Amino acid sequence: MKKVKKLLLILLAALVLSGAAFGIYTADYYRMDETAAAVCAAPAGPYEIRNGGGRCLVFEPERAEAGLIFYPGGKVEYTAYAPLMAMLQERGVLCVLCKMPFNLAVLDGNAAEGIPARFPSVTRWYVGGHSLGGVMAAYYAADHADALEGLLLLAAYSTKDLTGSGLRVLCVRGSEDGVLNRSAYDKRLACLPADFRELVIEGGCHAFFGSYGDQRGDGVPTVSRQEQLSLTAQAAADFMLD
Repeated sequence: MKKVKKLLLILLAALVLSGAAFGIYTADYYRMDETAAAVCAAPAGPYEIRNGGGRCLVFEPERAEAGLIFYPGGKVEYTAYAPLMAMLQERGVLCVLCKMPFNLAVLDGNAAEGIPARFPSVTRWYVGGHSLGGVMAAYYAADHADALEGLLLLAAYSTKDLTGSGLRVLCVRGSEDGVLNRSAYDKRLACLPADFRELVIEGGCHAFFGSYGDQRGDGVPTVSRQEQLSLTAQAAADFMLD
């Protein structure tokens, strides 16, 4: 019995330490900046819905021709992507921005489940995401290709084989991105359909797809955040509305 009690105490201590480490890890995340906060607080800004156990912000144009369900980057507050979503809304794309548990899309890869059914007037749906969010969006797309039109990857890649999926894919990255693993990115391009599109924003960096300040390890951009967001929104809208 003493050995059993000792083992239980060791397991309990390990669980407590693991929980504490996870709490410390997730407490350190990138928060939205003033620009994103202003978009979220605007009178004509997004409205909130609950999808299952998760919360989402909806950016709905008067007449939506396509829909995008967006997964935020790892350890980034989801509202940091409000400016990009608002730009897409202005271009006719309905955007649903998903909040992730502890700001980690890996903890809710099926966040997009059931969202298209809420907007029956939109018949062309895409999923997408930034960085880790893009990887998880690709996971979801691989398992739901029949219900989706395509995939938007921002500084991200697919680890699932999508070559025979029939999905349309657009990859966007910045030339000065210091966070994206370029070796993995280049290797994983082989996972995409042969007709995938790629846009490299000259002077762009990793953090400028969102509005949350600078990111550790990132490169030095030679374009403004506003310019990178605008170029990304235009390319994504042209792609999804084509």
